[in-house]
Amino acid sequence: MRTPQTWPVAAGSLVAGFAVAQATGVRPLGGIVLVAGAGWCARHWQARVGTGRTVGLLGLYLAVFAGSHGLAHAIGAWPSVAVAAAVMAAGAIALADAPSGASVPWRRPA
Repeated sequence: MRTPQTWPVAAGSLVAGFAVAQATGVRPLGGIVLVAGAGWCARHWQARVGTGRTVGLLGLYLAVFAGSHGLAHAIGAWPSVAVAAAVMAAGAIALADAPSGASVPWRRPA
């Protein structure tokens, strides 16, 4: 059975979490979306790449989430969410989703 790609969920949950929080005006609801997306990804990352990279990817998830708040002051809310989602997608592809032999420009050979 082929394991699913995690980058769409990792990036999409950042976008969906913000959308839910903004649409409802209830930030904790957006947080539930974020936790659900990160949790789903963490389960797949753990199985695929182990604890070290999973912790790193979760750290990246938190960092882009937090960073998007500061960036929003400079470029706006939705553009900063888009940047955060793109960075998270790139990180998930590079560290978890790309096959180990794939040529990913920013990945060092194992």
